[in-house]
Amino acid sequence: MSDITITNLERLKMEVQGIDFDDDVLIVYLMENDLTHNAEYDPTSNTNKKAIYQTAVNVLESLANNPQMMKNYKTEDISITHFHTNLLNRIDDLQKKIRTMENDDMVADNDASFVWIFK
Repeated sequence: MSDITITNLERLKMEVQGIDFDDDVLIVYLMENDLTHNAEYDPTSNTNKKAIYQTAVNVLESLANNPQMMKNYKTEDISITHFHTNLLNRIDDLQKKIRTMENDDMVADNDASFVWIFK
């Protein structure tokens, strides 16, 4: 098995495949989530994964909030409405994944999960 190393920017591009943003735009999104674009992506770190997923959510939300960009994604077999619905579903899926991932700093001997509910 070969060791493959990729950067945070490359990993983000994997998460938002098929959506073309300039690298400079993606780098800003990464920076906003405390990631360095050319740093090595650590697949064993939940903190790194969460930050990549959150960055992908930000990119997808940006796309979902810009109807002009969505016009570029209309094809013969999918309408803009379907594209937008699928995009929102993808955002929801990523947000659920982020919420359910454990943090790297959780104590190993504490298996309890806590949910705080405030009125």
